[in-house]
Amino acid sequence: MSYNIKITKIAQSRVKEVQLENIAMGKEFTDHMFVCDYVNGAWQNPRIEPLALIPTHPGAMALHYGQAIFEGMKATVSTDGTPLLFRPKDNAKRINHSADRLGMPSFPEDLFIEALKQFTALDKEWIPTQVGSALYLRPFIYADEPFIGMRPSFSYKFMIIASPAGPYFSKRIRLYAEKKYVRAVNGGTGEAKAAGNYAAAFRPSEYAKTDGYDQVLWLDGNNFEYIQEVGTMNIFFKIGGKFITPDLSGSILAGITRLSVIELLRDKGFEVIERPIKLSEVRYASENGTLEEAFGTGTAVGIALIEEIGNNDFSIKLPAENSVATMVNDTLNAIKTQQEEDKFGWIVEAK
Repeated sequence: MSYNIKITKIAQSRVKEVQLENIAMGKEFTDHMFVCDYVNGAWQNPRIEPLALIPTHPGAMALHYGQAIFEGMKATVSTDGTPLLFRPKDNAKRINHSADRLGMPSFPEDLFIEALKQFTALDKEWIPTQVGSALYLRPFIYADEPFIGMRPSFSYKFMIIASPAGPYFSKRIRLYAEKKYVRAVNGGTGEAKAAGNYAAAFRPSEYAKTDGYDQVLWLDGNNFEYIQEVGTMNIFFKIGGKFITPDLSGSILAGITRLSVIELLRDKGFEVIERPIKLSEVRYASENGTLEEAFGTGTAVGIALIEEIGNNDFSIKLPAENSVATMVNDTLNAIKTQQEEDKFGWIVEAK
């Protein structure tokens, strides 16, 4: 289906005022935003316009009942300057999975991709070129109907904004194995990219950082035995030469970087097992010398090498050598900038 996206360009770009090298994600935003309204049962009036404040009624249902979902993506540039998107079709499918869980209307997948292409092409000068850097894209949907009452909203906005981002972690990280709070349980919203999931993680993450850790390692909500995911990442362990990552049990977000790493590792000849894994199994592997690597995966962080997992009861020290994780990170970065062949068909040009 063909969409007519109205484009209103900013009078003068701010990009020359911003130092893009090693820029922290989320502090600066590009010149434009994409907006589309859901009214009378249909998505309509898709447009790109200068970034601006959005008028919101104090009764907007997202503010009261949490009907808000989002995606995280990154745009890079090829060696010839072409802006590139990484697996946008998967993000389009995932945002609709989240929408369904929260009782929100699905967004047309072809419009999702076309909007990203045109938006990214327009703001391509904001894409950092430093290795490991990218333009972070944030598509999101929220309920904007002014209504107080327990039912889904009848009107929504779909928007895209973007922020240039340098590498998320510049060092190996320490994870706090949470033993009081839980992120999600089966049947909840853990497998949706819902805004409230992240708000509920803020306080435990602050406690972990106070104790010198970088992020929280979430465990299952029943007995705090099974590993689920990290604050902003899925997680992988290399034990006895094989890679293990928690399976998507209904409470874990289906990470697109996670899927890419699984496909890449298998293509390189490694065995990857998706199954439940207990924290005690990782501790035992550390004790008997079979725990070789551990790393997190996510759009924002890329590949994050793990130095330690622990709390005030125990500590697991990871080996300093992370040869496979480093190879995966380098390969993904090379594919995203077309310096290495994209034989998986992950890259979509934004033009």
